[in-house]
Amino acid sequence: MAKPYKRVLLKLSGEALMGNLGYGIDPGIVQEIAAEVAEVVAIGAQVAIVVGGGNIFRGIKASAAGMDRATADYIGMIATVMNALTLQDCLERIEVQTRVQTAIAMQEVAEPYIRRRAIRHLEKGRVVIFGAGSGNPFFTTDTTAALRAAEIDAEIIFKATKVDGVYDADPHLNPGAKRYQSLTYGHVLAQDLRVMDSTAIALCKENNIPILVFDLSGRGNIRRAVMGESIGTLVGGFCEIS
Repeated sequence: MAKPYKRVLLKLSGEALMGNLGYGIDPGIVQEIAAEVAEVVAIGAQVAIVVGGGNIFRGIKASAAGMDRATADYIGMIATVMNALTLQDCLERIEVQTRVQTAIAMQEVAEPYIRRRAIRHLEKGRVVIFGAGSGNPFFTTDTTAALRAAEIDAEIIFKATKVDGVYDADPHLNPGAKRYQSLTYGHVLAQDLRVMDSTAIALCKENNIPILVFDLSGRGNIRRAVMGESIGTLVGGFCEIS
């Protein structure tokens, strides 16, 4: 039988919270995610979450339109805090103790990011949501996920997406695309498979943190991932196509 993970980091894109809306946050989707997180906390898993902000503001797009890149990235970081607080509210309404920690000081609404405090929260069974990215412009929330996972000694990163894994071609454009069961870090970088950005992949490789890419919309997939079931694509193993 597969061995359950004890401490995981869940990476959620801002778009995941948007559902089928064109912009913003779909309360129903956030409630579904919160319910799944509550399930895995109930079985003893320690869960940290890094959430993006692309459903509200994307710094790269704003920069391309002429905004100063650093300013655009800081606005994007603030958007991630909005998502983090929304997710915290949903979790606490179903009685899951949650703490939001931000890399930019916002002491009226969240704790500052302190590594040892984050680990202590996890040990006490609280969900910790990391907002405001890494606190630095020019870095993505994927890189933040890899960085925080290394800092808190997470066993694995769960990259929850809209597809059920990593393919050798775009499955929406190529019906014959094949899904990888596992991939090496090097293959992801060499083939530019866009699992996460190259900085994030390099951090995971250096710290030997595997990444599991799976479909967030599948009910119960977060629990299955935590239980170690074979779903999605595991980055950090061998190159194997299903």
